[in-house]
Amino acid sequence: MDESRQRILVVEDEPDTVFLLKQILRIAGFNVLSAPNGHEALKKLAEYQPDLVLLDIMMPEMDGWEALNHMRKMSNIPVIVISALGSKEDVIQGFSEGVDDYLAKPFYNAEVVARVKAVLRRAGRPQEVSRLVFPQVDLEVDLLTQEVLFHRQSIRLTPKEFSVLSVLAKHSPAIVSYSTISQSVWGEDSQDTRKRTKYLVYLLRRKFEKVQPRFELILNVDRLGYKLQSEP
Repeated sequence: MDESRQRILVVEDEPDTVFLLKQILRIAGFNVLSAPNGHEALKKLAEYQPDLVLLDIMMPEMDGWEALNHMRKMSNIPVIVISALGSKEDVIQGFSEGVDDYLAKPFYNAEVVARVKAVLRRAGRPQEVSRLVFPQVDLEVDLLTQEVLFHRQSIRLTPKEFSVLSVLAKHSPAIVSYSTISQSVWGEDSQDTRKRTKYLVYLLRRKFEKVQPRFELILNVDRLGYKLQSEP
């Protein structure tokens, strides 16, 4: 993948449409990645920091409007809706929700490219993602302010507790090795730092369990590391 090219995230559950959009945009000089639903889109937004999102509305698990709401918490990334919902009311709702442009299906290939380029010119470079959201477990982690919301309740963390949580959140849903956490939080990996990390995880669990007693947010994967449980 040519890193000098701008990245477009296509959020669409119809494989033929995804294939077509990828072909159109790659020929036009963009790098393209895709997500079949809103949940995957939020993960890829945080991981790959795309320059623009092409967003379908009617999708399983999380529709486009809900996905857009979460994206706006994470970044000012420009969003173009491409949807079979093309009535005036749908278009008005789109702009009311904060989209940058709206295309109804079926679309013309050249129009897609022209709209994408126009929105990118107007928008400039989007800010880096500073807020991670996990709607399936109702968790939000702000990397700048260190604010943590769990089921809409504020969780007060010490700086080191937040450091552990942020490492897990950035890598979620992957397992994060004990050594990676130690290096990130303490700047070194040793038996002593791993013990300190273990104690911090214990404290984090206690704080989150006060809000959701029967849900374990941080899982210990034996001999491998910890992972954030980002799905219920």
